[in-house]
Formats: sequence, structure tokens, C-alpha cells
Amino acid sequence: MPMKFCHVDRVSEIEKSIYRTPWSRHAFINEILDNEFAFYYVALAEDTVVGYGGIWVILDEAHVTNLAVSPAWQGRGIGKALLQHLIREAALLGAKKMTLEVRVSNLKAQALYRKFGFVDRGIRPNYYADEDALVMWLEKLPAELYG
Repeated sequence: MPMKFCHVDRVSEIEKSIYRTPWSRHAFINEILDNEFAFYYVALAEDTVVGYGGIWVILDEAHVTNLAVSPAWQGRGIGKALLQHLIREAALLGAKKMTLEVRVSNLKAQALYRKFGFVDRGIRPNYYADEDALVMWLEKLPAELYG
């Protein structure tokens, strides 16, 4: 479901529990209220946010900004479902391709992205405060989604 203001506190908790340099609560509020290019979604279990993902869609390109699942809920296919949803939504919004950055050490996330067809396209040195990022692209979103 689309992320709403009422989800931000829980999203921020998950963000802080997973990432070494988490986005602030204010950053998520800005994304959902003020960024016309941003589209954020949450995964719920019994009305509790257990994961979230976001994309920016500009012209025919989508950029995955966030994808995270609460540690207690990992390994249950939630990340896969969120990524699938982000790809579908991006295509419906007119995107033809999608990109993202992922820590070079995050092999689990890289494996998930590769299952969906993302390929390595380069390294962004010092993208994170303490690590490089691997740039990945999904060169063609599923044609059946955007005709």
C-alpha cells in the first residue's frame, strides 16, 4: 500500500535498525509529501509496517531509493514482493528501465536484484560514508506492464 504519514515512525525505526547511515524521519516525510517524483510503499502484517520501498520516476527512468524489511520479518519473501511491486509501479508510471545503488558488501540484496534481471553497471566510489556502491540496472522493465 502507498506509504502514508502515519507509517513514517515505523519506517524510521526499521531504517535505523538496518542501515549504518539511515535516512531521517524528516527525509521520509519530505519524500511522501513534497517530492512529486517519489512513490513509496509499505508492506503490512496485521497493520504493522514490516517493510518499505521507494522509487523516483523521472521521464522513462526509475530509481530505487529504498528497500528494507524489518530484521524480524526477513527471509519471508517480503523484500522480493516489495521489489516486484516497485518494478510494476515504475512500469505503470511510464518507466522503461530502473537503477539502484547497493553496498558492495550487501551480497544478499545483490542476489535478489539479479533474480529480477538487474545487472552490474559500475561502482560509485565512497557513495556511502564508509563504502562504495555497486550501480545496478534493469535495462528493460517488463513490456506487458507498459505496453
